[in-house]
Amino acid sequence: MATKEVKKAQSGKIEKPNSAVYLVLKRLIDIFGSLLGILVFIIPMALIAVAIRLDSKGPAFFKQLRMGKNCIPFTCIKFRTMSQSAPHACATAELDEAESYITRVGTFLRKFSLDEVPQLFNILKGDMSFIGPRPVIVEETELIDLREQNGVYVIKPGLSGWAQINGRDLVTIEEKVELDTYYVKNESLWFDIKIFLLSIKYAIARKDVHEGNLKDYVAPTVELDEKETVTK
Repeated sequence: MATKEVKKAQSGKIEKPNSAVYLVLKRLIDIFGSLLGILVFIIPMALIAVAIRLDSKGPAFFKQLRMGKNCIPFTCIKFRTMSQSAPHACATAELDEAESYITRVGTFLRKFSLDEVPQLFNILKGDMSFIGPRPVIVEETELIDLREQNGVYVIKPGLSGWAQINGRDLVTIEEKVELDTYYVKNESLWFDIKIFLLSIKYAIARKDVHEGNLKDYVAPTVELDEKETVTK
């Protein structure tokens, strides 16, 4: 696994209330930002939907129940990137040979995180925010329990978050909860802006992206002049 700067938070419930001004600003940014995003992506989304339908059998969109603020589940919408034979009540990180389920169009969409674009509607509705802990399926009980114990669910899940730019698919459940907790305890407008900008950078670079179970992950190597290799 690549070396990461993992910032750990102290355990325990989060009691510090957020600034009312910050919360209002964040919601306004979510509303106007999602509206702008929908207007910008409406034609690309239509083209992507057509491409998905032509590429494989099944709907263009994939709806899944995920855990939201205050442990209240909501319906998360994404572009469908897997075949209809893929398990629906299973996280991608738990799948063996996950890439065998991913369609050709899905491979491209997941490469640049374009499958997440329909979640702009979740943000507009108020189920999600641009920045926050990533929403997980309700079947991921171990992660959900740890998040609840550490007070992570006092805020909305996000399109991207602190864990997304600090290991993303390569962190353990415990590390993910530590990163989520750190964000909740330190959230601010400037912190959100930093995460948003870095998320774009990492999405383009495909940093720390891995499909499927981590037991199949092989760290990339760097070739040296002496014909030796080192693991990143």
